[in-house]
Amino acid sequence: MHANPAFCQSPAARDAAFARARAFGVLALNGPQGLLLAHVPFLLAADATSAELHLVRSNPIARALVEPTAAVIAISGPDGYVSPDWYGVADQVPTRNDVAVHLRGSLTLLPDAELHPMLDRQSAHFEDQLAPKRPWTTAKMTPDVMARMLRQIVPALLTITAIDGTWKLGQNKPRAVRLSAAAMLARDGLGRIARPWPR
Repeated sequence: MHANPAFCQSPAARDAAFARARAFGVLALNGPQGLLLAHVPFLLAADATSAELHLVRSNPIARALVEPTAAVIAISGPDGYVSPDWYGVADQVPTRNDVAVHLRGSLTLLPDAELHPMLDRQSAHFEDQLAPKRPWTTAKMTPDVMARMLRQIVPALLTITAIDGTWKLGQNKPRAVRLSAAAMLARDGLGRIARPWPR
């Protein structure tokens, strides 16, 4: 992540809250044959020191984890193109506004016995967001089908050593210019794809 001081002033708690609410990102690490990537749901611990996730057992990342390995989860938020015309002042250039947080640390495979409780925690996190729907639980699964599903995935833990965030939202522009661009983004750009995130 490019840590431009103009856009990386968000408190660490806000970055962690965004990552926790989004709970989905791109896991990246160096494997024996080069860079490995996987799109993963995860559950960030309350103290933001670790993130639980699972991988398909055949995923090259799972096979590469013979020992703890440096890794990062990149979480993307809303983004949108900003036209220079939207600023209402001369001599501006096109840009994009975006939100992104990186969780950096050491990724370790966990014992298979930790998988089922982890899946219960993860599904509870996502099901809670669907209230008032009655939550789905693994108890609704037929035991032999559940056992078969569990054999196909492995649990992993990212022990987090750093959280970096960038909130590039025009902070380097005068207030009137920011508000002008924000109004146009809400109408024509970011507003079409934005989703809630902690403020």
